[in-house]
Amino acid sequence: MTRKIFSRPFTQQEAISQEAIDAATEVMRTGRLHRYNSIEDELSQASMLEQEYANFQDSRYCLACTSCGYALSITLKAAGLEPEEYVLTNMYTLAPVPGAISSAGGRAIFVEINENLVLDLDDLVQKATSSGARFLLLSHMRGHIVDMNKLMRIVQEKNLILIEDCAHTMGAKWGQKKSGNFGLASCFSTQTYKHLNSGEGGLITSDNSEFMARTIILSGSYMFYERHGAAPEAEVFSEIRLQTPNYSGRMDNLRAAILRPQLKSLEKNIERWNKRYQIIEQKLQKVTGVVLPERPEEEYYVGSSIQFRIPGISNTKAAKFIETNKQLGVEIKWFGSDEPTGFTSNHKSWKYIEHQNLGNSDTILAGLFDLRLPLTFSLNDCSLLSDIISECVQECLSDGSKVN
Repeated sequence: MTRKIFSRPFTQQEAISQEAIDAATEVMRTGRLHRYNSIEDELSQASMLEQEYANFQDSRYCLACTSCGYALSITLKAAGLEPEEYVLTNMYTLAPVPGAISSAGGRAIFVEINENLVLDLDDLVQKATSSGARFLLLSHMRGHIVDMNKLMRIVQEKNLILIEDCAHTMGAKWGQKKSGNFGLASCFSTQTYKHLNSGEGGLITSDNSEFMARTIILSGSYMFYERHGAAPEAEVFSEIRLQTPNYSGRMDNLRAAILRPQLKSLEKNIERWNKRYQIIEQKLQKVTGVVLPERPEEEYYVGSSIQFRIPGISNTKAAKFIETNKQLGVEIKWFGSDEPTGFTSNHKSWKYIEHQNLGNSDTILAGLFDLRLPLTFSLNDCSLLSDIISECVQECLSDGSKVN
């Protein structure tokens, strides 16, 4: 019997559009790549991106910077994080999130997750109470959004400062409210594998004028803060500009020029991602032994990746499952490994953070698998992917081992 083979690369993104290429070429033609290298009252590409993204996000203010990790770090600083202060965050996240807490001088306290891959709100309440933490850095990891109504009640009861990591939820919503608009501030990514692609890049949004003034100075604005496209009035900066250090991390005009045309297509691309996600979701839901996270009705997600669990799978079988898929061209990531691989790791390998007992979440991660869904995949590609994964599940579990 001839096995089905998947032949498309999982890291190949769609080509940058001609409009974006032309915009980038024009920036290079002028030589004015630095965001503050503008003439008189001209708004730079970075400033115009800030305006346009603030409008998209329904936010008052926006700052463009070098990466989402950098954005998270200066957001914590601008929000008032003190050295060695605790920050609550998901245990299921990517390394730049605890890295940002460390960079900002804080100490991460990991909150357990549930089987739908979102915060365990009971554990959040317990740890917010026991730690006295003021900050919650909420990572909407892989685009899964916790019940924001319940979360906000906890935030208010515990007087937490909420910062949202929206690297995987750009354009997503809870109810009628966009992801990122629930707390003090939110941070977004424009790294290649996110929803807008400038190689690297980050965006911060907020409605708080003093907070945003601090982030703009922290980002390295010098005294050019009035050249920003979505910034507070100049008088807000009068004292902040002299009290706030410069941690240079500005976005340049070249990356901003590439991003602006992409933003126009984002909502259409979300629909395209979700069609691909739903094809795989529907097929995997029929496979014995496979469990997918439940998506609440209130959640409007962006399906640029898909996660599924095989509860009870052993480490040996998980490794076999990964390797069998790889031989057939399917690149699946496993969050249960104690050893980091590429972009994928968990708290056990973050040795710069004090060890924490997270047994419930570790059990969930032990059977958690992850699949990137670039828009270069056709709908037929996604159907083929589902078939291959389904066959590999059956093969790896065919010896009759018990799966809960």
